[in-house]
Amino acid sequence: MFWLELFIIFLLIFFGARVGDVFMGLLGGVGVAIFVFIFHAEPAAPPVDVMLIILAVVLAASALQSSGGLNFLVQIAEKLLRKSPKNVTIIAPVISWLFTFLSGTGHVVYSLLPVINKLAIDSGIRPERPISNSIIASQQAITCSPVSAATAAMLGLMAPLGVSLGTILAIAIPATLLGVVTSAVCTLRRGNELSEDPEYLRRLAEGLIDKSEGKVEKKEVPKGAKASVLLFLLGVLSIVIMGMFTGLRPSWVVEGKDTILSMPYTIEIIMLVCASLIIIVCRPAIETILNGSIFRAGSLAMVCAFGLAWMSSTFINGQTAFIQEHVATIVNSQPWMLAVIMFIVAALITSQGATTLIMIPIAIALDLPAYIIIGAWMAVNANFFLPVSAQCLAAISFDTAGTTKIGKYVLNHSFMLPGMINIVVSVITATLIGSALV
Repeated sequence: MFWLELFIIFLLIFFGARVGDVFMGLLGGVGVAIFVFIFHAEPAAPPVDVMLIILAVVLAASALQSSGGLNFLVQIAEKLLRKSPKNVTIIAPVISWLFTFLSGTGHVVYSLLPVINKLAIDSGIRPERPISNSIIASQQAITCSPVSAATAAMLGLMAPLGVSLGTILAIAIPATLLGVVTSAVCTLRRGNELSEDPEYLRRLAEGLIDKSEGKVEKKEVPKGAKASVLLFLLGVLSIVIMGMFTGLRPSWVVEGKDTILSMPYTIEIIMLVCASLIIIVCRPAIETILNGSIFRAGSLAMVCAFGLAWMSSTFINGQTAFIQEHVATIVNSQPWMLAVIMFIVAALITSQGATTLIMIPIAIALDLPAYIIIGAWMAVNANFFLPVSAQCLAAISFDTAGTTKIGKYVLNHSFMLPGMINIVVSVITATLIGSALV
């Protein structure tokens, strides 16, 4: 029954990945229905904490976007990039990582791609190098951003094990950043030099490359944009500090025991306050908060949390004895298999949040050490493997030199090398750091 139910989960994941979007989360509900009504498994509790954390974080980020805060961050990034164009291959990915880390969304990188492409061409650097690394870096930072949906899901699932946000960030931040820098350094000489690249030379000869491209118009920063960024960053900082220092959180005596305000509740409170302050101080058009791209992406994450995590938990609850007796033995003896399985699932789903919601409950049920789980979690950034995700296609279209591309054999695409370097370095580094901290 275990293998049959597991097969059903992967079948639903595969089918959901083909249709994509909200259908993935809805199929999670189908999985719950199959386990409950056909296999008579007792349904697990829906992941309410995870869903509410995601909602609170997304509301704050949407308020930031509506106030022009994200556009203001992009302008800052452009200035930083233009200060040292010759080093764009290393600087661009680091900035992409930083801005995703601060904002919790990889959407920021799309606005940077025209600038990165322009600076690379003007400096005689193959655009594939900084562009591919920047796309991967913007995704890597999602698993270390305190305000991303994936991290929110991870915290909600790991908190009952006593793993704090501070611990997750202390492991994930250096692991992902080291992966980004290592990848950038390893690809400094990747491919033909721009002056020798046949596709670039063909486009140049045919007049297909406009030298003026990449000059981003200076848009007037909305009045409340700077204030919204400041308020949002203060909110992020407050979450990190309270996650690291539990004594700062209120406590009560409940049934004779000291009870500290939980981290999920802390994040929800701070982010709702943050969103409210941004609206009060910056006065964005209130109707745009629920219509922006960030809120839509967050809504999708909540649907996935509702369906997929519920399905995964119901499956685990019904198969706990089998998992502990058989599967746990295999994974405990070969813990690297967890990272490989997470990578495969993430490559199919192309969503860090959804993969987290499916795989982390299974990893917890296997009774694996927390540092192994967090280390393997770095492998959920595998949405580059099949180059059909939005960020990969956007990067290809922004490279006017034609150096960023999908290869003849599909998998030999521009993102494979930097992506695999990031994953391997991040998983190993996170596991090593985690073994010392947890």
